[in-house]
This record gives sequence, structure tokens and C-alpha cells, in this order.
Amino acid sequence: MKKDEEKKGFFHNWIVKNLLWAVVAIVAILLLSAFLLSRITHHGKVIRVPDFTGMTVNQADQYAHDASLRIDIADSVFVKRMARGAVFSQNPKPGATVKTGRRVMLTINAMNAKKVSMPNLVGYSMRQAKAELNSRGLTLGRLLYVDDMATNNVLRQLYKNRQIEAGRMIDSGSEIDLMVGLNDTDNQTYIPDVTGMKYLRAVDVVHDNSLNIKALVFDKSVKTYADSINAQVWKQAPQPSKAPILMGSDVSLYLSVDPDRTLPLN
Repeated sequence: MKKDEEKKGFFHNWIVKNLLWAVVAIVAILLLSAFLLSRITHHGKVIRVPDFTGMTVNQADQYAHDASLRIDIADSVFVKRMARGAVFSQNPKPGATVKTGRRVMLTINAMNAKKVSMPNLVGYSMRQAKAELNSRGLTLGRLLYVDDMATNNVLRQLYKNRQIEAGRMIDSGSEIDLMVGLNDTDNQTYIPDVTGMKYLRAVDVVHDNSLNIKALVFDKSVKTYADSINAQVWKQAPQPSKAPILMGSDVSLYLSVDPDRTLPLN
């Protein structure tokens, strides 16, 4: 009895009671913090960024919401024949792995054409020049390779087959061809597999591999420009290969929106 009374008295001691409540409170705070941190940072939850290209802003917003992402309009360009207000490009790119809740920055097609200043790309690497063109609302046309000591170094910039000086104002969305160097000891690349990719992304990947687009062949299912933006590559020529190929070689892409030819998008 005496031991039971001492034990009961121990737990009724106000110091002990306060210490016990403090321990309980600390444990509860730690558990709550871990839960909130997990919800806020989406710890361990990653998804692949959808392809918003060609969507209206409202469609992209709904699609992003369903994918637990957010969108923001970062910039605009003007692309002839493309639906006004449609998504032209995005960052992160389609297929990138991100945490849920990530903000995706969109570049949309402007309602009216705007003039942009032609940058000076001479001396840039091909990839740097391509990124600079995209940031100005311009697009890369053909890569014209000539003998030079530095492979993929930009030597000249051409607009409508003529050299264009930096600072000239041209329509956004214009295509700029680049004359780039090619060293005999560093002149090979590989043909990527772009099957299943949408039109603009496939072209982007082909250019990133120092190759040119020979032809874009849209089948009968592609009836509008919006269809072309959403069309997927169902065949390419040449086929993907691990065998090296000369930089500047041509690749033809065959595109469709026919579900019997296209692949499910992740």
C-alpha cells in the first residue's frame, strides 16, 4: 500500500505532471511539424511535367490543377497560323521530373505580332544561340555547317537567306538560320528517338543533337495548325541509331493526331 501511495503521489506531483505534459506537447509538435513539412514540400512525391503546348491558358490551368501543378504566364511570342493565346513553350520542359506543386512558366502566342530586336549570336555555341533566340521569341531554322576549328560555334546569322545584323527589328516568331563551324575531329552526333513526342518538342530535340529537319509530314488527321502543334511523331527517318552520323544531317518526321498512330502521353 505504501509503495502504491508513493507511486500515485509521484504522478500527482505538479513538477512531474508539468514535465509529462511538456514531453507530450513536444512530441505532438514534432509530429505535426513533420506532417506539415511533408504536405508543404510534398516530400517524396514527384511527377512528370505534362506537355501544355497548343493548349489555351484555361485548358493548361485545368490540366495543371489535375496534375497538382501551377502555371504562370512568363512571356509571349507571335507565331503565324498558331491560335492566339495558345501555349507556345514551357519551362520546365515536358517530361521533366518535378515535385507536385511546382510552378510551370508558360510562353503563349500573342494576340498580335510584336517586333523584337535581333541579338548578336556570332561567337555563341549553337545551344547558347538557340536559347537566346527562344528568349527573344525567335526560332531556330537550319544549321548550316562549314569547316571551322570550333564545332557548333556560330559564325553567321541569316534571316530569309541573308545575313542579319544585331539590333534589327523583326517579327517575333521569325526563323533564323545559323552558320556554324564543323571540325573534322568533332563532327559526329547520334539520331535521337523522338517517337511519341509532340511536334515542337521533337524539333527541339533534333536541333539539340546538331541535326536538321528535312521534312515535317503531317497525315490527313492533322487539319488545323492547332492539330499540328498537338501532333505526335509516329515515325521518323532515319530511325534512331547508336551509330554516329555527320552533324547537320537531315531527319524527317511523320506526325499525326490519329489515336491509332500516336502513343499515350505520360
